[in-house]
Amino acid sequence: MPMDVVPVAALLLRLERLGIKAKRLATAAGIVGDAATTEQFFALWDELGVAAPADFGLRLATSTQTHEYDLASLAALHSPDVATALEKTARYKRLCGPKDLVIERAKSEATVFTVWRHARGRMPPRLVDASLASQIVVLQRGTGRPIVPKSLELTRPRSDELMLGRFFKCSIKFGARRDALVFDASVLALPFVTHNADLLRTLLPNLDAQIAPLEGDFLDEVRAVIARRMSGEKPSVDKVAHDLALSARTLQRRLGEHDVSYQALLDEVRHAHALRLLRAGSFEIPEVAFLLGFEELNSFTRAFRGWEGTTPIRWRARVARSDKSMARSDLGRRGRVATVAA
Repeated sequence: MPMDVVPVAALLLRLERLGIKAKRLATAAGIVGDAATTEQFFALWDELGVAAPADFGLRLATSTQTHEYDLASLAALHSPDVATALEKTARYKRLCGPKDLVIERAKSEATVFTVWRHARGRMPPRLVDASLASQIVVLQRGTGRPIVPKSLELTRPRSDELMLGRFFKCSIKFGARRDALVFDASVLALPFVTHNADLLRTLLPNLDAQIAPLEGDFLDEVRAVIARRMSGEKPSVDKVAHDLALSARTLQRRLGEHDVSYQALLDEVRHAHALRLLRAGSFEIPEVAFLLGFEELNSFTRAFRGWEGTTPIRWRARVARSDKSMARSDLGRRGRVATVAA
């Protein structure tokens, strides 16, 4: 699994600037040093929810200056438009912790929400406030105009309605299945007055270099989950996504960012395991097909032809002959060496 590390040093400094004894609360949450696990990070925000004013998440978002932005937020701020800014945030925010910004587009609207990969429960309410408000602030600074969502979706029971209404200026749905901002699709096309193509040309290669190892880790993680799930059933994208703490749509979107489909990864894992099981010789070919999640032997045979250009029976026989030939050759070589040594 990817490392569960959330940087907290910059956050603690900004909270202290707001008059909140954040370092003391961080200690109470079990945080030592400049990083936390997701569980510790959520615990910190739970502590803040008790000790700090109700609006501190919103104030944190509006008080953060652009020179304090992380590189992912800078990439968003200097994008050409809202859609690109959200896409840049979704791509590079993974450098700031084990979380994903998900953008779901429909015909008339776009929904934006965050998924924490190692979360065992819901995001603390004040962390939700700060996260959603920060997204609005970046878009407002980028466009130079007020950005009003179509609606705000919150998992919490009805609370803080007046406070949140004054900030987001839109309808609020409580008891929702996720914490999300919903925008009218027309908002995505709004241009950014802060667009800086030269800065992006300098910034993005560095960010891409940093994100590349994480993306490789992600594909390896998906392969590992498919392999674990693949025992007498075809691992569905829904089940694999569940094991990764992602929605099926998010999993497919992230795979798309790597120019690979779920089916391609499934075939890759099945192919590798088929070769291993056939070479081992411990299972009959129908058993291999079953272990790989094929419902019929014929389906496995067709797939194997596509991978190796021959049938599983012929491939196994050919490999067996090759292995025997190599074994005889190795035995002869050792015999010649022994004769020379004598």
